[in-house]
Amino acid sequence: MATLGVNIDHIATLRQARGGKDPDPVHAAILAELAGAHTITAHLREDRRHIQDRDIFLLKQTISTHLNMEMSATTDIIRIALEVLPAMVTMVPEKREERTTEGGLKVAGKERELAKVIETFHDNNIPVSLFVDPDLQEIKASKRIGADFIELHTGYYANAQGQAKFDELEKLRDMTFASNKIGLRVNAGHGLNYQNVKEVARIQYMGELNIGHSIMSRAALIGLDCAVNKMLELIH
Repeated sequence: MATLGVNIDHIATLRQARGGKDPDPVHAAILAELAGAHTITAHLREDRRHIQDRDIFLLKQTISTHLNMEMSATTDIIRIALEVLPAMVTMVPEKREERTTEGGLKVAGKERELAKVIETFHDNNIPVSLFVDPDLQEIKASKRIGADFIELHTGYYANAQGQAKFDELEKLRDMTFASNKIGLRVNAGHGLNYQNVKEVARIQYMGELNIGHSIMSRAALIGLDCAVNKMLELIH
């Protein structure tokens, strides 16, 4: 059965818009946990546009479930992750000009560099997930360099219409099966919402679904506990 990881980045975005202390993403994480979230996900970006260093350290000290730290494979962020020791790191591509992560990590071609980073995390008992497009070449490359998980980028599925949406769902299903066959555990995320999540959650061998924007958008209207509970109902 798929589980739910709640991404709290957008709470931090709202806080940074005013430069104050509220709303606190750590408080949001606790409410999400109480509502049933299995994991709290937070992306510490190089430009610190939303989540701050302080948030990551406090999340590790405060939450009682798992902390999934999304990050780029840069020296500064790696150093912080090794100090925090989250339950898992998910390496993602990162561009300063993007509003949110626009695509999967290009593992093929960067295998030597990424393998060293993965080895460093493994030496500190931190499992590693790679956020990749539903592409067999990228999945095989992720396995070769020692990743424990992949997180399939579901944005293409979420944005597709008509037959293209069905095709993208089939691709997610095929790549989940292929990943499981070679020994990679599979998570998924990006663009998932209350209208499209059920089909992804039904995929055999699908693990955690990381969802942020749609949950936080609904939470602004009905409260975070209700928003998380509704998403859990759909996933289950």
